[in-house]
Amino acid sequence: MSLTIHPVTGIPEVTEGTDLGVLIGDVCSSGEFGLANGDVLVVTQKIVSKAEGAIVEIDQSDPLSHKPLVEREAVRILRRRGDLIITETKHGFVCANAGIDLSNVARGHAALLPDDSDRSASRIRERIRHNHGVVVGVIVSDTFGRPWRRGVTDVAIGCAGIGAVVDLRGTEDALGRELLVTEVCIADELAAAADLVCGKAEGIPVALIRGVNPGWLRESSVQEEIIRSPSEDLFR
Repeated sequence: MSLTIHPVTGIPEVTEGTDLGVLIGDVCSSGEFGLANGDVLVVTQKIVSKAEGAIVEIDQSDPLSHKPLVEREAVRILRRRGDLIITETKHGFVCANAGIDLSNVARGHAALLPDDSDRSASRIRERIRHNHGVVVGVIVSDTFGRPWRRGVTDVAIGCAGIGAVVDLRGTEDALGRELLVTEVCIADELAAAADLVCGKAEGIPVALIRGVNPGWLRESSVQEEIIRSPSEDLFR
C-alpha cells in the first residue's frame, strides 16, 4: 500500500457561516487531483472553529487575557506551571490551555475548539457526498503536545467515514506471533502525516490523502474510539 498526500491550495479565508463541505468539495473537485471515492480529507480545527463561530474576542494588549477562557472551557485543571495550564476539556481531550489557540486568527481574537468535531467532520463528508457524488473520509485535526516528549504533532479531534482506531488484536505479526494488545490510531497517524504538507504558517488548512486501506473506511468517532476513559487511565 502507498499513500499520497496533497496540500489543498486555493481555500480562501473562512468566516462564520461558511459551509466547509461546499467550499472544500468545490476547491478539491476543480483542483489538480480532483476527488475520488476513498480519499480522506484532513481539515484543520482552525477553519472549522471559524466556520462554526467558535472565535471570541480577547484583549490584544494583554498577553494573558485568554486565560479566563481556559478556565471556562476546562472541566478539570490537571497541572499548572507558570502561564501553562494542562486541562481536560468537555470533549475528553487532555491538552494545554483547553485547546484555545491564538495562532492564525485575527489579533484580539482566540479560537475555541469546535463543540463536536465528529459532527463537524460528518457534515463536511455528507455535503461532499451530496454535491459531488463522492464518498470520502474526513478528519478534523488539531495540534497537541504529548506527555514526556518534546514538540507538537497533529492529532484527530473528529472523524467521519474513516476508522479512528484499527484493532489488530488476534492477528499475527511478521513472525507468526499473535498480537494481543495492538490497536493503531490510524486517525492520528493520518492527521500527523497531513500536517507535513499543510505546515503551521503556510495558510493551507486542508490536505487530501489518497490510497488509504479500503478496510479503514467505515463509520467511526474520535469520542467513541480514541478518548480513553478515566477508569482505563493510569495517570488520572
